[in-house]
Amino acid sequence: MNFGPVTAEADAQRIMDRALEHGINFFDTADVYGWKKGEGITERIIGRWFAQGGGRREKVVLATKVYNDMGDWPNETRLSALHIRRACDDSLRRLQTDHIDLYQMHHIDRNTPWEEIWEAFAVLRQQGKVLYFGSSNFAGWHIAQAQEQAQQRHFMGLCSEQSLYNLNARTVEYEVIPACEAYGLGLIPWSPLGGGLLGGVLQKAAEGRRASEGLQKQVERNRGKIEAYEKLCAEVGENPADVALAWLLHNKVVTAPIIGPRTVEQLDGSLRALEIRLSPEVMGQLHEIFPGPGKPAPEAYAW
Repeated sequence: MNFGPVTAEADAQRIMDRALEHGINFFDTADVYGWKKGEGITERIIGRWFAQGGGRREKVVLATKVYNDMGDWPNETRLSALHIRRACDDSLRRLQTDHIDLYQMHHIDRNTPWEEIWEAFAVLRQQGKVLYFGSSNFAGWHIAQAQEQAQQRHFMGLCSEQSLYNLNARTVEYEVIPACEAYGLGLIPWSPLGGGLLGGVLQKAAEGRRASEGLQKQVERNRGKIEAYEKLCAEVGENPADVALAWLLHNKVVTAPIIGPRTVEQLDGSLRALEIRLSPEVMGQLHEIFPGPGKPAPEAYAW
């Protein structure tokens, strides 16, 4: 998502090359990334990187998304059959590839019936344009609806859900994670560092690095938690960002958190999370600082 608006194309290409060197092969993007309506800037950057050859496309499990506004007309947004068809073809063209490995619905579309959505996706799979389908930002009951409708059509349905999930945002533990477990979906957390909140924000401020205004407001709302968290990370001897990623990786439902490195150095640094093993005591302390719901629904709020 940073490629284009934040990270220059040359740097983005270096990050992707370095990812392959590390054995990282899952690249997640969206048609809307780049934040200029209809231009698909981030997809174009990835497509030009693929075009360099060297087995780049063959090594990558490529994920992109459909839903957001790519124009001003009714069928240039959401999940109508027409928009799905056009959006997929546009993404393939920008990405300079003949297929998408994981095509994700970026959000739920309550106005389009599942019969229409699954029929459109079935056509894409039959044409060889998409291999697998996923959701993003779905509620647990949306996942259930989608899977039950897919089963009625004898279609494979969803294989993954991409949700907001981090130590400070644990709402998905109520029903989304249980739904993923029940239907065998992988969970791909986005914003694993809470937009920087869990990345050592207080330590960085002490070093003179000023956070954005939005992040500063989050810090003030959560100051007690963040102070306790960064203190615990210091006691463990690990960077806060690495602990936040490691905590997600300890969850058996999580396939992999989505990281958004702006530089090669940030990519290299994030790999430390793969080596961290959090003890039951540390896990307990993290749960005390960031309690979460404690249990899935309905046990979380009923007897």
